[in-house]
Amino acid sequence: MATEKEYPMTQEGKEKLEAELEQLKTVKRKEVVERIKIARSFGDLSENSEYDAAKDEQAFVEGRISTLETMIRNAKIIEGDENSSTVSLGKTITFVEQPDGDEEQYTIVGSAEADPFEGRISNDSPIAKALMGKHIGDEVLVQTPGGEMLVKITAVN
Repeated sequence: MATEKEYPMTQEGKEKLEAELEQLKTVKRKEVVERIKIARSFGDLSENSEYDAAKDEQAFVEGRISTLETMIRNAKIIEGDENSSTVSLGKTITFVEQPDGDEEQYTIVGSAEADPFEGRISNDSPIAKALMGKHIGDEVLVQTPGGEMLVKITAVN
């Protein structure tokens, strides 16, 4: 029997997923069922775009519920070693692109809670993979889709 994939995440990330799951199950699911009922009342289902859209949304919602349940069931809570200056999952890393780039800061999280716009990058991303296991002061060559960049780690929290 194949073991299910583990989803590394912070406790905060798991709580966010649980809240989204609760919202989908208690609110969104009912809204979609209501939309299907209303669309059904319009008659002919073969040319009923409201019905088709509601059924598509229902499939999406049910798929997302299933995905969230799997991720939560297989969540592996990561706890950063508070005293360590080693880059690892759950840590916030500050680095400067060399020779004279801007300072950037990212928190490395599991793919389930990655949100680059919020400064949370997946442990599977090229930057995170290159930085994992490194320390403050290390210069690291990062392979990105846009080419190579050299960064110097200035802080690990």
